[in-house]
Amino acid sequence: MGNWVEVSASDLYEGELRGLEVGERLVLLACHEGEISAMDDSCNHAGCLLSGGWIDARKAAVICPCHEYAFELRSGRNVTRPRLCGDQQSFPIRVEGGRVYLQIEE
Repeated sequence: MGNWVEVSASDLYEGELRGLEVGERLVLLACHEGEISAMDDSCNHAGCLLSGGWIDARKAAVICPCHEYAFELRSGRNVTRPRLCGDQQSFPIRVEGGRVYLQIEE
């Protein structure tokens, strides 16, 4: 199991994509339908920052601004057809006392 790390206030607004540095890692926090999710911010296809993209509400996915790859917010699963790259790593989160905590493997 990884450690729980406090990463942000839980004040994300609906549709917000927030890029963060957590140690050496770039992390994306996203708010969709009132739920916060977390995944790697650097797209595994070409390294673009997903935090510069947008949310496709119909797919519940973040869209990469470079090549429009779509990754499910909850799981990081690539939902683009054809699937030319893998899934994004997602992270368990918890919201407690107005703060977002992320579980990161060591």
